[in-house]
Amino acid sequence: MEKQLKIKLVRSFIGRPEKQRAVLRGMGLTKLNKTVYLKDTVEIRGMVRKVSHLVSCEECEVAKA
Repeated sequence: MEKQLKIKLVRSFIGRPEKQRAVLRGMGLTKLNKTVYLKDTVEIRGMVRKVSHLVSCEECEVAKA
């Protein structure tokens, strides 16, 4: 089982600083209500922490294929 994070963009990034926009783009979040599944790493958790007011995040486990 591999740990992953389910990250969903729940607030718009219009009017936010460019650094926060870059973090969202780096995670692949470009539109409102878009959901991405990313590996649970220290780097990704740091990115989520920077934009925690814009996203919702939950842990999930995915079976390796």
